[in-house]
Amino acid sequence: MIDYKKQIEELCLLHTGLSEQDIERIVELAESFQQSEVQDDVFIDVLSSVSDEAIVVYHRRPSKQESLYKRPVAGERALRENEPGVLRTLETGIMTQGLIANTQENHLVRQTVYPIKNEAGVIAVVIYEKNVSDNIQAHFNMMGTQCEDSEMSSMLTAMLRFKDSIINQLEDAVLVFDKHGFLKLKNKQADVYYKQLGYLEDIEGLHYDNLSLDQTTFSDVIKQHTLSPCYPSTTDVKAAERYYQVKRLFISEEDLSVGVILHDVTEIKKKEAEIVSKSVAIREIHHRVKNNLQTVASLLRIQARQCESPEAKKSLNDSVSRVLAIAATHELLSTEIDAQVDLMDVIRLIASNISRCFVHDSVQMDINSTESICLDSDRTVAIALIVSELIHNSYEHAFDDAAQGHITIKATLKDELVTVVVADNGAGFSVEEASQKSLGLSIVRSYVKDKLMGKLNIVSNQDGTTVTFTFKK
Repeated sequence: MIDYKKQIEELCLLHTGLSEQDIERIVELAESFQQSEVQDDVFIDVLSSVSDEAIVVYHRRPSKQESLYKRPVAGERALRENEPGVLRTLETGIMTQGLIANTQENHLVRQTVYPIKNEAGVIAVVIYEKNVSDNIQAHFNMMGTQCEDSEMSSMLTAMLRFKDSIINQLEDAVLVFDKHGFLKLKNKQADVYYKQLGYLEDIEGLHYDNLSLDQTTFSDVIKQHTLSPCYPSTTDVKAAERYYQVKRLFISEEDLSVGVILHDVTEIKKKEAEIVSKSVAIREIHHRVKNNLQTVASLLRIQARQCESPEAKKSLNDSVSRVLAIAATHELLSTEIDAQVDLMDVIRLIASNISRCFVHDSVQMDINSTESICLDSDRTVAIALIVSELIHNSYEHAFDDAAQGHITIKATLKDELVTVVVADNGAGFSVEEASQKSLGLSIVRSYVKDKLMGKLNIVSNQDGTTVTFTFKK
C-alpha cells in the first residue's frame, strides 16, 4: 500500500516551494479524508512553481462506489485547458463550483474546488469530482427541474467543445442541430444508430425533419420550446424494430439550437416482454394445478362415499380438505401478477371451503388482519395446510351440535415476524395425548418447524383452544 503521507511530502518538495508547515497542513487534511467516508473522487492539487500547471499530490477514492479512475493519479499534471477550475482557484483563492473538466483518463467531470490557504495565500486546493457522462443517462429516467435540464444542455455543449473522444465514449447517440434545423455535430454512436435504421449516407448536414424518429418536425420542436421553454421533451419511439428514448434539449449557444440524445432501450423492452410472457405462463400453470387438485379432491369424495368403514371415510374426507387447501393457494396464484400471495386471502378461501363441508350453523368465524401480509407460494401452501388442519379440527371436535361456537383467526406482522392465531371457545383437549395420536396435529407441528422455520404454541382447556405460530417474513 502506498504511503500517501510520504508521497505528498515528496511531490510537494519536488514541484513547489511550500514550507514544511504548509506541507504538514496538506498531510493533515489528507489524513482527515482517509479517516472519513467520501462519496466522490477527492483530490488535493498544488501549483507547480516551475510551469503553468497543477500537480496532483493526493487522491481519495469513493468509499462506497467505483472510482472514475483506473490507475493511480498522484503525480499527474492538471493542465489549464483541461481543468480550468483548479488553476483558477489556485491563482485567485476563490472557490470554483460545478465547472466541467477533462480528467487525466479522458473522462468529462464536474469539479468543485476549494482553496487551502495560509496567511500568505493559497497553498493547495481540494477537488471533488462527479461524472458528467453518468448524469446524461440519469436524465432519461425522470423529468428534471428547470435547473437540472439547463445544466444538461450546458453539459452537452461542453462535451462538444472537448475532444471527439470524450463525446464518443457515450453509449447514447448525440445530435446537435443549428438554428435552421440542420445537423451540425454528432458522435460516433449516432452514426451506428442511423446505419441500423437504414441510412446509407453520412447524416451530418441532414435536416432534422429527415432524421426525426417520431414524426415531429423541426418547426414542431421550436414551437414546443416557445410554449414550454423550461422543460425539454422525452418520448419513447419504435423504429426498424428497435426502441429508443428520445430527449430534446434547447441550446442557446452561438448558432446551435436543438440537441437530441437517443438511448437504445430495445433490450430492456425485450426483457420486459419476456417477463410478461413468463408471468402469464406461470399463472396458467397455477390454474392447471388448481384444476388437477380439484379433480383429485372429487375422486377422493367419490371414494369416501363408497366406503363403508367410518374410519376410512373420515380419512378420505380429511385428505379432501388438505388437497383443497393446497388448491386454494394455486387458485389465488393463478390470478396474481407476481408470485406473492396475500395470506389473508388464502385463509378466507380455506375457511369458506371448510365451513361448507360442515352443517354447523351455530358456529361463527371471524377472520381479521391489521395489514396485508404477502408471502411466497411455498410458504403460503404450508400455512394453508396448517390453518386448514386447525379449522377442520375445531369444527370436528370443539363443539357439539347445540354449542354456540366461535372461531377466530388473526394474523399480524411486527418487526418482520408474522404471527397467526387460530382460536376457538370449544371443549378443549389434552395437548399431550393429541400430539401422539393426531395426524393433523403432527402435520401442523412438522410444517411450522420444517417449512416455516417457526415456533408453535398450543394452549387448550375447558375454555377453548388457542394455537399460535410465528415465523420470519
